[in-house]
Amino acid sequence: MRDKCGIVGAYSRNKSINISRQIYYGLYALQHRGQESAGISAYNGDEISTFRGMGLVCDVFNNGNMEGMDGHVGIGHVRYSTTGKSKIENSQPFFSEFDSGTIAIAHNGDIINSMELRCELELLGYEFKSTTDSEVICHLLTREHSKTKEMVEVIRNVTKMLTGSYSLVILVNDDLFVVRDPSGIKPLSMGKMDDLTLVASETVAFDVVGANYVRDVEPGEILHINEKIISYKIPDEEKPRRAHCMFEYVYFARPDSILDGKSVYNVRLNIGKALSREFPADADVVMPVPDSAITAAIGYSRESGLGYGEGLIKNRYVGRTFIMPTQKERETSVRLKMNPIKSELEGKRIVLVDDSIVRGTTSRSLVKVLREAGAREIHLRVGCPPIISPCYYGIAMATKKELIASDKEVEEIRKTLGVDSLGYLSLESLIECIGIKNGNLCVGCLTGEYPTSMPNNIEEYEANRC
Repeated sequence: MRDKCGIVGAYSRNKSINISRQIYYGLYALQHRGQESAGISAYNGDEISTFRGMGLVCDVFNNGNMEGMDGHVGIGHVRYSTTGKSKIENSQPFFSEFDSGTIAIAHNGDIINSMELRCELELLGYEFKSTTDSEVICHLLTREHSKTKEMVEVIRNVTKMLTGSYSLVILVNDDLFVVRDPSGIKPLSMGKMDDLTLVASETVAFDVVGANYVRDVEPGEILHINEKIISYKIPDEEKPRRAHCMFEYVYFARPDSILDGKSVYNVRLNIGKALSREFPADADVVMPVPDSAITAAIGYSRESGLGYGEGLIKNRYVGRTFIMPTQKERETSVRLKMNPIKSELEGKRIVLVDDSIVRGTTSRSLVKVLREAGAREIHLRVGCPPIISPCYYGIAMATKKELIASDKEVEEIRKTLGVDSLGYLSLESLIECIGIKNGNLCVGCLTGEYPTSMPNNIEEYEANRC
């Protein structure tokens, strides 16, 4: 699975402060959300300067070198790798000249109708340098500004054209605008420290610079951040249901983040406890698939009374397995990424806790590694229900035909993976663990029912989306 992306915005009322370093540290804290490229745009009093590069934040900015990136207001972005489309043209922020200066934009999410909007813009003469939906938004903003000079109205007009998920930070000269889609699919929070106002995909970006988490940006809200903060909210009659992404809680967000008022760490502890109640196992030890399942495994251990141990050590200098372009390379990369501790596994009956199963490739390879290391029994417990449908909102996990649960029942999956027992957390328990009820979670990948309309030709969309 891969998530597109992490964003940061910063504004200081003290014009002598250079906020690029705070943005840099914020992006560093969000590195788990994007490892392909990084970029920062900052307004220096006369113009917006933008620097983007391929690689990790520390590599792109040479371990914190912010030369030429002075400014009291700016935005930043980290992007995840997508096979075949890893190129500088797709890095962000995007920027465009318009009649009153420059617009720069950084985007987390996925616009489902972006291909249609792109075709419309190309017919009007707009040229594209990338294959991303984020550049589509950038051009829409400049087009609407030529009609309507008031920026909040421009943003409102553009968001009415968009179907999908988006959290946006938009720099218009020295004004910072922050936007979250009406369903709140992608996370976005606001923090403060002295004269500095920050917004970011996750609250860990505030922690690293010593800022305090203030609140979440509300679904459908537009914030205009300058000398003061002005909030523009969507009228009640236009509000769709909220649809916060359940996968942020299960997998993507750092466990020390707070999303929509919920501690991710506590959610994952609850998931592990619920798994223990739903699927107890006669075993010797509970072990996680590191790193994302560690907290859930701790929860399972506490609830079950079974000891917690490590059976796999993760090589953190190896990229995530989905980056590999072929199935064989993905299988090989599992051995590069995870190494078993034979002394902890030999003759043991283990409960192996993982956050999710997508294709099943990694799980099957890990089970083989554990068996070869001497594990006597493997009872696999999964922290979310079976994934039966793709995500179209910024988590490109696989096409439907690649999802192991799209056409297999649990018992068939168990046999395919080679485990002694298999238990998936129920949807009801997942919702209870997250604590967001009343249908306010997006669980489209688990049910096939999505919170927004879908393209008519979904196969073509899957083949062409970035």
